[in-house]
Amino acid sequence: MSKMATREAYGNALAEYGADKRIVVLDADLSKSTKTDTFKKVYPERHFNMGIAEGNMMSVAAGLATTGKIVFASTFAIFASERACEQIRNSICYPKLNVKIGATHAGLTVGEDGASHQALEDIAVMRALPNMVVLSPCDEIETKCAIKAAIEHEGPVYIRLGRLAVEDVHDPAKYKFELGKGVQVKNGKDVTLVATGMMVQESLKAAEILKAEGISAGVIDIHTIKPIDKDILVKAAKKTGCIVTVEEHNISGGLGGAVCEVLSTTYPCYVKMVGVQEKYGKSGTPAAILKKYGLTPEDIAARAKEAIAEKNSL
Repeated sequence: MSKMATREAYGNALAEYGADKRIVVLDADLSKSTKTDTFKKVYPERHFNMGIAEGNMMSVAAGLATTGKIVFASTFAIFASERACEQIRNSICYPKLNVKIGATHAGLTVGEDGASHQALEDIAVMRALPNMVVLSPCDEIETKCAIKAAIEHEGPVYIRLGRLAVEDVHDPAKYKFELGKGVQVKNGKDVTLVATGMMVQESLKAAEILKAEGISAGVIDIHTIKPIDKDILVKAAKKTGCIVTVEEHNISGGLGGAVCEVLSTTYPCYVKMVGVQEKYGKSGTPAAILKKYGLTPEDIAARAKEAIAEKNSL
């Protein structure tokens, strides 16, 4: 099974779709890390290094978008979502301009970079902004589809991407990506694991652990956190009666919160949230950090069993 970081898939997709002359790529002096240098090698005249000035980069992106360009502005997720938040809000989202934010190195799994570089609040920040679409693809195939969808969508898009190489989940020959629609990647009748980004892979591993214990767990891939797929969530709640959300993000305002907002007003059921519990990250290997913060397949399986027990206690 092939493995590729979604940030690398992002760079490849930009180069592939870059024949569209409306596409312009800006980067905050991180093109080798964000992989926009892949685009730069093919279309150097439409790639601009804006320096370590993320707020200015977003303002420039907004200006270019007013001229009919489709602008991809890239930096690490922590700097895109928080250092440049005011410019994104007022210069991009408020006028609903056609800017796509390629936010790499999201979540805990950025290796030894530590808390200052681990974006654990970006989903919450970005999904709170009116007019913003929030995407969090799980693998190479889905990332390529997400970039194409972002290009075709008229308006702001935030694309959450990871540093760590991850296994493929989807079959490129069969996969159909639709903005705002979740994907049922595994069926189950006892509990549903609702995951985003690389936590889709971890949830599939958790489902195998549960299967060995006689528990049938479904897995849903939520690649679009905003607008979220209400229909697939309600269907899952009705089928299994309990949900476990799984994200490489703080539990406040992230995927779990988005799922609860839907289900609390449409079809209330037991929901457990697997994510970072209101903490900052730490430096360490991805495997060690995921274990420390309770994001391993074993942790997900344990929360699933708790959700089932609570459902059955009624």
